[in-house]
Amino acid sequence: MLQIQLLRQNPDYIIEKLKIKNFDATAILQQIQLLDGEIRAEKKSLDDNLMEQNSHSKKIGLLFKEGKREEAEILKTEIAVLKEREAEYKARLAEKEEAIETLLVQLPNLPHESVPKGKTAEDNEIILQEGEIETAQSQLIPHWDLVKKYDIVDFDLGSKITGAGFPVYKGKGAKLQRALINFFLDTAIENGYQEVQPPYMVNEASAYATGQLPDKEGQMYHITADNLYLIPTAEVPVTNIYRDIILKESDFPVKHCAYSACFRREAGSYGKDVRGLNRLHQFDKVEIVQVEHPDRSYDTLEEMREYVASLLRKLKLPFRVLRLCGGDISFTSALTYDLEVYSQAQQRWLEVSSVSNFESYQANRMKLRFKDGNEKPKLAHTLNGSALALPRIMAALIENNQTEEGIVIPEVLRRYTQFDIID
Repeated sequence: MLQIQLLRQNPDYIIEKLKIKNFDATAILQQIQLLDGEIRAEKKSLDDNLMEQNSHSKKIGLLFKEGKREEAEILKTEIAVLKEREAEYKARLAEKEEAIETLLVQLPNLPHESVPKGKTAEDNEIILQEGEIETAQSQLIPHWDLVKKYDIVDFDLGSKITGAGFPVYKGKGAKLQRALINFFLDTAIENGYQEVQPPYMVNEASAYATGQLPDKEGQMYHITADNLYLIPTAEVPVTNIYRDIILKESDFPVKHCAYSACFRREAGSYGKDVRGLNRLHQFDKVEIVQVEHPDRSYDTLEEMREYVASLLRKLKLPFRVLRLCGGDISFTSALTYDLEVYSQAQQRWLEVSSVSNFESYQANRMKLRFKDGNEKPKLAHTLNGSALALPRIMAALIENNQTEEGIVIPEVLRRYTQFDIID
């Protein structure tokens, strides 16, 4: 959520910056400015009322001491009237503050100055590409057929048990999934991330704090009886560890990694882009989350991007890094890098990670602050990234490593799988 102070100081700047995200903030900002003025007026009236009550209370004590009971009783009556007005001021103030909060959460985060203009994913900027891409391998089998051949993922069984988008991993397929999870977690821990194991459900306050509500409620599974939400990513519960917390500057950087299953109601369009493991309702992911000092958050973002790239290098997958344009970046992000791997069988790029800096947007919602010496608490910056999401990693691994003998397991995973090939 944007800070009201920034909106007061330079509303035209906000409007121009949000145009990069193809968002017209003019009407909302006008409503916010009007409400903000009314709120400040209500606060002044309330402060004046409380000062008058305090003054009368002091006078009443003196009047009683001087024996002027009748005058004191008049002031007591006036205080009763002032208290009624106080309640009215507070009620109107609460109503207006709720209204301005409703408007503020409708404004997306401001894009960083490096975010390119654009409307769709076609306008994203490729900033790095590594690995050999073989585009003339039409004989390669796509993963949705490979998994049937080797009986390692069963989409039909998942549909029977639950529905489309909930596959069952079997045998060496299940072991490969577990190997990837352990490899990602162990590598994160080696790089200074503390592992946490979060709940898979969060309450409304947590979903609001990281920006899933009110923007993405249609994408989450909602347990209505308990008003809880299945997490779309471990980012949500892990970041909320620090909701309503004041850190010390010496606490930075705060680094966590977490494995979780992830649940998303929307599975996108139909066709090859979402076939097989390309998009699921339930999938596994290892997430990295950092809370950082505002002065260092962009250096940290670059470090996180490079860390995710290092995982892809170890898996020997061809990949590229995209800087998302204004039209493709998320509502809450200031700057996002997408990392995609190349599927040799599908001959297309598959997104496997998004690494984002939210600056103070989430921190403002969740009141996540830090103290720098004796200064007033300031908002921290939050960052997160997939390191990594498993379905498309697995799809690319089994497609790119298929041979006549079977699917060859990358060397870095063999100590986890305890086998070299799926045959």
